[in-house]
Amino acid sequence: MTVLEDRIEMADESGELTLDVMFEWLEKMPVPEGTKVEIVGGNIFMSPQRQTHWEIIFGILEQLRAKYPRNRLASDVRIDFPGHLNGFACDVAAMAERSVKDGKGRWRYQDIEFVAEVISKDTAANDYSPKKLTYALAEVPVYLIADPYEGMCRVYTQPHDGDYATETKVHFGDTVDLTGSVVGLTLKTDEFPRD
Repeated sequence: MTVLEDRIEMADESGELTLDVMFEWLEKMPVPEGTKVEIVGGNIFMSPQRQTHWEIIFGILEQLRAKYPRNRLASDVRIDFPGHLNGFACDVAAMAERSVKDGKGRWRYQDIEFVAEVISKDTAANDYSPKKLTYALAEVPVYLIADPYEGMCRVYTQPHDGDYATETKVHFGDTVDLTGSVVGLTLKTDEFPRD
């Protein structure tokens, strides 16, 4: 058992395990640069970012700039979501105009209008299941999953009772139409690379 495992076990037994405690431990660990770190359901996930991953994220961010100023966009920053120990580092998050950060300087999940996740092989199950359900529970109006392995985007809208009522599939090369949503624009996918 490592020192970190000892501390986590002790914190868990005393009831003091929180996202803040877990992220403090992570900040002290030698996490390699270019590695995404997030906590999903109390489990720590680390995945290296690939060039393909970054190009899709950047492509989405560039297009969102037509509506969202830079100071209302986030990528790979901690946002705490409802549920048990959910501290996500969304690949892309766009905040509503009325958005305010919490007392710790973090974005509030209640202000998110759009979230995008780009699939990594090691963490794909999180994006399609627990994170999707958490985003729906948090009533994020639009959740987009870009999957470079399938060459497809899945767009989830109309969160209701902890799930999304609508799923739309869009192949890379086609346009993602979000004009009927709070986002109010289209996203081109023709430059999204595939793995």
